[in-house]
Amino acid sequence: MLNLLFRSFIRSMGVKIGLGFLFLAGLVSLLIGRQFLDRQARNSRDVIAAQRVDLERHARFHPDEIGLVLYYAQFALVNQTPALAGLSIGQRDVNPSIQRVTIRGLEAQKYDADLNNPTNLLLGNIDFSFVLIYLFPLLIIAFTYSAISEERENGTWRMVAVQSRNLLGFIAQLFLVRLAVVLSLLLVLLGLAVVVLGIPLDGPFFLFAGTSVGYVLVWFGLCFWVASLHRPSGTNAVLLITIWLVLLLILPAGINQYMLSRYPLPEALATTVKQRKGYHEKWDMPKEPTVAKFYAHYPQFRPFGIPNTTFNWLWYYAMQQMGDDESARESGELRQKLQQREAVSHAFGLLIPSLHAQLQLNELAQSGLGNQLRFLDETTRFHERLRLYFYPKIFSNYPVKAERWDRHTVKTFSDCSPIRAGYVLLPPMLFGLLFGGLGWLNFRRNLYVL
Repeated sequence: MLNLLFRSFIRSMGVKIGLGFLFLAGLVSLLIGRQFLDRQARNSRDVIAAQRVDLERHARFHPDEIGLVLYYAQFALVNQTPALAGLSIGQRDVNPSIQRVTIRGLEAQKYDADLNNPTNLLLGNIDFSFVLIYLFPLLIIAFTYSAISEERENGTWRMVAVQSRNLLGFIAQLFLVRLAVVLSLLLVLLGLAVVVLGIPLDGPFFLFAGTSVGYVLVWFGLCFWVASLHRPSGTNAVLLITIWLVLLLILPAGINQYMLSRYPLPEALATTVKQRKGYHEKWDMPKEPTVAKFYAHYPQFRPFGIPNTTFNWLWYYAMQQMGDDESARESGELRQKLQQREAVSHAFGLLIPSLHAQLQLNELAQSGLGNQLRFLDETTRFHERLRLYFYPKIFSNYPVKAERWDRHTVKTFSDCSPIRAGYVLLPPMLFGLLFGGLGWLNFRRNLYVL
């Protein structure tokens, strides 16, 4: 019976067109992902070469003052981009994957982003996660909305009911055939992704695939439940499209608006203003209070004393440090609210399958807000290590030529945050079972009403 149902289903021209369209969209998404990964790799190679050349040039042009060299010198930290990010670009097109910082005030540099066309950012990327979350449900709806109701409307369902020994099993087979076809297309695209994007067959990839399969099961469960309501085909289509609009457009937009109002970010501007004020106003103040606050932050540098010259690098970098110290509270509040937004998004995701899928795909691909916050934390630690290394050399006027500038290579941040497989896979599985179970109960209750 399954073989006959499969042949009957796959012969439909509409089915062939739908599968061909989605396969083509999937291929386009993989090519976009490949371009994204190539661009990230090219940027990493460029920054490695640029840092080496820039450090040599600054050391050559300013051979007498290491403080002046380090005023200009930039040191790069790269947020490693896994191949899986080619499937779910997430926020990587907005947040920079490379931070180039000097040892001056960090808060003025931490949130620098690349210049992008805002129209392109508004439209977003047609990556694989977009195809999966937005287009796959439409194909599932097109395949299933009239799977049973059309037979009833054409008057052939009574004949099927009379001839079938297990009518409920026959209904299940109708949906299993469609599920097998859609999952086959999904697995083919994921297999091509492994080849095109060079994705390793590791834990994150299999969790990514499991999340994708779970999301497809959620939509089949929804369609199975709607079919069990015994409504006409037109009503089923309208109801399913309405569910699609609510889950993918209305609820995410409402949640985003809630978070913008519940967790506003005035600290973003306040941090910048406070940092600049904390630094610039020190030019018009006596040196002693600034240096005293600096030594309170770094007591290990007290032996350098308070220089009595009109200008000295110790005082200058102490001013820079004070800009960061005086904006520390606003910076901490900003990070806390970003974390709260991330936590609230994941909490809502437990109730909204589409949101959960998007967040988890981004998390597995290391392209979400969580990864960006961890990268910013590593940037802070990286900047602090640079300061602690160079401050003693600046304050003692260490010879520029004696410094091994070639040792200061580009550093890479690898996000090793733990992945909870149950948290990733369990919600879509539960939603799929819930709606599938409700549909099964409806069919059993009204089996002979059909």
